[in-house]
Amino acid sequence: MNNLVSVALLPGLVAFCLGLTLPLAVRPLLHRWNLVDIPTHRSSHTEPTFRGMGLATALAASAAFVLALLTGLIPTDRSVALAVLGGMVLSGTLGWLEDFRGVSIKIRFLSQLLIGLLVTVTLTASLNTSIWWIPVGVFAVAAYINVVNFMDGVNGISGLHGFVVGGFYAYAGWVNQMPWLIAGGVAVAGAYLAFLPWNVRTGKNVFLGDAGSYFLGGAIAAMAVGAFLSGVYLEYLLSPVMVYLADTGFTLLSRIAKGEQWYKPHRSHVYQRLTDRGFSHLASALTVAATTVLISVITIVALPYETQNALWAGIAVIVILLVYLSLPNILAKAQKHA
Repeated sequence: MNNLVSVALLPGLVAFCLGLTLPLAVRPLLHRWNLVDIPTHRSSHTEPTFRGMGLATALAASAAFVLALLTGLIPTDRSVALAVLGGMVLSGTLGWLEDFRGVSIKIRFLSQLLIGLLVTVTLTASLNTSIWWIPVGVFAVAAYINVVNFMDGVNGISGLHGFVVGGFYAYAGWVNQMPWLIAGGVAVAGAYLAFLPWNVRTGKNVFLGDAGSYFLGGAIAAMAVGAFLSGVYLEYLLSPVMVYLADTGFTLLSRIAKGEQWYKPHRSHVYQRLTDRGFSHLASALTVAATTVLISVITIVALPYETQNALWAGIAVIVILLVYLSLPNILAKAQKHA
């Protein structure tokens, strides 16, 4: 138990401290390289803003995870931890290349699939699991990198997502006695919590850019695949990402149904439409995070109980998701009748 406390505290504190301080070194580089996000009519921001600060956040989380490995806090499943770390680093590197010089859609997509393949094949070989899980893992990694990138559209949303999901994954590692998952979860949680003050400061904020969103998506997906193949219940891994999956999936299907070019940039996500209805960026981000926490808590609490109670929990989760997806329309009707 004492070792698990150390696994939780040391990487988390290192990631948080580095996440707060590394941006001081990275910001001048962003200025030198002129990495500026210019707002368009599809943007949620109105002022040119530096992007690419995710480089600092990714370095903070990676360094904390490496420290856990080097100090022996991860005594078992080290090959699993290295595979997950590799997925994190490769995802962040791809995102940084996109921020720095741009990557074509075709190369970007193929690279995401390759990252998913490398991570899942390594995990499958390390854990001696069925090769039939490889295509599932490849799809999960590539898909969630894009999901997080799509959802990274208002200040605070990715910082809160990294903190919440990292925290719940660390809890899953604690329950299942998996030090690597605890270390990975708290490293992500600490680094993305530390990014929040840099992201929400009025007039002085900076963006993660693709370096930060790709790293976050790759980190979450790689940890989820590694944990699932290690025997962690799917409920622990799926519930913290359900809001992101529901928002992205609902928006994609809605755009296809309307005959829109779904692959082009837009601002049709639920969290974006909430800002159109008067929510601040932070209020929208907190709504997403709070919904994620509520769904995750309900799911985890229901795990030890019998089928009937689990069924009620499942119904509650579905209702919560439907309310979230309908919230912009609910607000529109309320404003119309106000």
